[in-house]
Amino acid sequence: MMNASMDRDARAVLLPAFDRLDVMDVMAPFLEKGGCSVLIGESRAEYVARAMSAERLDQETPEGFRAAIAVLRAASPRLIVAVDQELGGIQRLQGLVPPLPALDEAHALAGDVLAERCRTTAAAARDLGVSMFLAPIADIIDDRNPWLEARTMGTCPQAVARLVAAFVEGVQAAGITAVTKHFPGFNSLSADPALADVSLLTSRARLLQDALPFRAAIEAGTKAIMTGPAPVAAIDADNAASTSPAVMAMLRQDFGFTGLIVSDDLDAPATLRGRSLAETAVASLNAGADLLLVGGGPHLDALCEDIAAAARDGRIAPGRLAEAAARVRRNAAGE
Repeated sequence: MMNASMDRDARAVLLPAFDRLDVMDVMAPFLEKGGCSVLIGESRAEYVARAMSAERLDQETPEGFRAAIAVLRAASPRLIVAVDQELGGIQRLQGLVPPLPALDEAHALAGDVLAERCRTTAAAARDLGVSMFLAPIADIIDDRNPWLEARTMGTCPQAVARLVAAFVEGVQAAGITAVTKHFPGFNSLSADPALADVSLLTSRARLLQDALPFRAAIEAGTKAIMTGPAPVAAIDADNAASTSPAVMAMLRQDFGFTGLIVSDDLDAPATLRGRSLAETAVASLNAGADLLLVGGGPHLDALCEDIAAAARDGRIAPGRLAEAAARVRRNAAGE
C-alpha cells in the first residue's frame, strides 16, 4: 500500500510540458497512475519569438483547445492545466482569449482597472479549461539577460510590484492560480539557463532590493511561486534556485510564503549542472519544491519510478514527497 501511494505521489509532483495539444498518448498512462498536472506550452521557436507561430494561430481555435483539455479532464477531473500567459511577455493563449493589456497600457492603468482586465482574460482561459498561469514575471532586469529579454515588466521595483499585485488579484479572482516567477529574481544573466550553465552574480543586498514584486505578490495572495533555473551565488553558489534548500528557506522563512512552490524547467543545463534528470528532481524535492516542471515525453514513467524509489530508500527526506503531492492535489482541487 505504501509503495502504491509513493508511486502516485511521484506522478502528482510532476508538471510535464508539451508544445502540442494532442498529448493523450503520453498523458493517459501518466494520469491513470496519479499524475494531475500538464503544461500546454509553446515551441522553442515561439519561446524565442515571444509570440505564437502563424501556423498555430491559423490552426488553433477556442473550440479545439477546449475539446483537447476536455479529453484530459475526462481522464482526471481534478487536473492542473497550466499555460504561459505573461503580461508583457509570452502569451500561449494568443488568439484564443481576450489579450492582456500591452505593457505601456498596463503601466498607465489604475490598479483596479488592470486587475479587471486581467480577470477578463483569465475568465476566458478558465472557460477553455485552463487553471494556472505561469505568470506574472516579477524579475527586475537592469542588465543583459537574454533569457528574460522582452518578457519582463520594467526596471523599477515599485512599478513592477504594482503590476504584479494587480495581475495576481485579477487572474485569481477568475479562479486561475497565479505562479509568480522567478524567485528570488534574476536581474542579470550572461546567457540563457536553458542553453548554458550560468549563474546570477548579483549581491544579496541588490537581490533583496529587487525582490519587492515578490513581496507584493505574496501580499496579494499569489497561490504559487516559481523558483529560478540558475544558481544565485549570493545565496547558494552550487545549486540552481530550483534545487537550493537555501533559496527555498528564504522564500518560506524570510518572505513568509506558505503556498505551492513550482520549480522552473529541471531539464535546463543551469539546473541539471551535470546531474541526471532524476537526481535533479530528487534534489528539487529535498530543497522544498512541490511541483516540478519537466519536458513531457515517453521518459516520464521511468522518471516517476526513479522518484518513488528515492522516496522508498531514503534519498528523499521522509514525508517530503507526500507533503509536496498533497500541496499539488489541493491546488488541483481548487483549494
